Amino acid sequence: MTGTRTAFTDLLAPCGRKGGGEHFVEEDGDGLLIRDDYFDCGCRRIRHEYHDGSIHVHATRHDGRRATDEFGPDHGC
Repeated sequence: MTGTRTAFTDLLAPCGRKGGGEHFVEEDGDGLLIRDDYFDCGCRRIRHEYHDGSIHVHATRHDGRRATDEFGPDHGC
């Protein structure tokens, strides 16, 4: 898998604050995509796109509380 790390500014974090941070993206070239967003405030958002097209998003606030747990329509859970 290949990975890239890029900085971002002025995005809305799971806690509601706007600010900067880093995106880390890995993909295998066959449809698997993992994107982690690390916000400067300490929040984190993880997005997984699987080979079958399903998507899972999980976000954690900087205080450790879960902000979202979303599944795409084809996830099967």
